[in-house]
Amino acid sequence: MRRRLALLPLTVLGVLVLVSVFLHLVPGDAVDVMLGESAAPADREVLRRALGLDRPWPAQLLRFVAALSQGDLGWSLSYRTPVAKLVAARWPATLELALAALAFALVVALPLGIAAGARPGSAIDHLARWTSLTGVCVPTIVLGPLLILGFAVHLGWLPVSGREGPAHLALPATTLGLGMVGILVRLARTAMIAALAEPWAHAARARGASPLRVVLRHALPAALPPLVTVAGLQAGALLAGAIVTETIFAWPGIGRLTVQAIGARDYPLVQGCVLVIAVTYVIVNCCTDVVLLWLDPRLRDGE
Repeated sequence: MRRRLALLPLTVLGVLVLVSVFLHLVPGDAVDVMLGESAAPADREVLRRALGLDRPWPAQLLRFVAALSQGDLGWSLSYRTPVAKLVAARWPATLELALAALAFALVVALPLGIAAGARPGSAIDHLARWTSLTGVCVPTIVLGPLLILGFAVHLGWLPVSGREGPAHLALPATTLGLGMVGILVRLARTAMIAALAEPWAHAARARGASPLRVVLRHALPAALPPLVTVAGLQAGALLAGAIVTETIFAWPGIGRLTVQAIGARDYPLVQGCVLVIAVTYVIVNCCTDVVLLWLDPRLRDGE
């Protein structure tokens, strides 16, 4: 845990360097986007100097890191607003979507995977396998439009886009969470089968414990650590997956803001959005480690 916290600044710095490199490799110029291709060369040069875009790439990166060390994320080139203000305004929407997707994945995947592992070869086991296969194989960019066509266009049950209430959250959360469902169902099933095959599980049955008690009291605690590990990693990955989902459903979060900033070549805004996503990902992983230490105190020996 201490090592991970110590590596946090280096991780964030590495993310910023990679994002900055990729942004400068993308064709196009922020000045041309802001002024248009018909702008006079003198006007473009004046704006480029005013924004600091005439400096070499390393100088621009160092300037951003220096400002970041003072808590300043810079100014958005396209919105003419502090990046911190824009990110703070969009962050609650992304957090709401990620939490809803996580809740959907856990509510669907854990009971289904545990039941499938407790009864291999049964009908519920086949359902779990199909659910896992669907969640893993169908990409978000395909699943989102399919759900829109089915539940919004043909049935008219749910709205297509926007963020105005729980109904607007249903389709984006399902789209974002189904991939996590596919992974967790398979893992829960495998972990439960392995736990029920242990000698202490057979001993519990020999003592007359009911099948439900064996599953919930004995096998489930043993299966939880790998489930918590993968769930924590996937919870952090939900933020990255939200970029595609928010774009499909016009969800006003950081993911959609990042796509818009990339299209406008708004370097400070892209760096600010990616920075928030990266830091959140690392924090989620640290919280996962804390939960694992609480579930299995034996891990503290190697802390």
